[in-house]
Amino acid sequence: MNERDLPESGVDERRTVKVSKYLSKHLRHQPERIGLTLDEGGWVEIGTLMAAAAAHGFRFTRGELDHVVADNDKRRFAIEGTLIRASQGHSVEVDLGLPSATPPAYLYHGTVARSLEAIRAEGLRPMNRHDVHLSADRETATRVGARRGRPVVLSVDAGAMHRDGHVFKVSANGVWLTAAVPPRHLRFPATH
Repeated sequence: MNERDLPESGVDERRTVKVSKYLSKHLRHQPERIGLTLDEGGWVEIGTLMAAAAAHGFRFTRGELDHVVADNDKRRFAIEGTLIRASQGHSVEVDLGLPSATPPAYLYHGTVARSLEAIRAEGLRPMNRHDVHLSADRETATRVGARRGRPVVLSVDAGAMHRDGHVFKVSANGVWLTAAVPPRHLRFPATH
């Protein structure tokens, strides 16, 4: 890499994305692929993570790791002392220890048109994750939906769900989590 490859900040953003995706894969979905064992809360020692990644051909510096954690607009990762974990989105069994929280009246979910028929019939399900992920605003839901095509944003009547006994939690990075959203609590597209 030469200086022309670096943006003005001195950080190679392509490299940052690559490190972030690597961390997501191994802290959320496949820790065993590089020999990691997450604790019950999803935490692993930073040194252990870096050594495992290096042993499997993907080296990154502590500075790169800190940059990914601190500068990621979605705050996908959290560091506490010498430990790191993904903030949410796990497909492996972890307990993030998040307390239940009272949601705002409406939350939002970004999806694409090809998923609407199933969502109308079954509501929102966690699929391969532990929880359904919801956004506090339409803009974030739009960005989430756009990752898979032209976005469609749905309103979730979170207030009614909460009154009906559904449990909500909010991750450290502001993602609202719930086990499922029944079809009756959805508005196609967002109306609130």
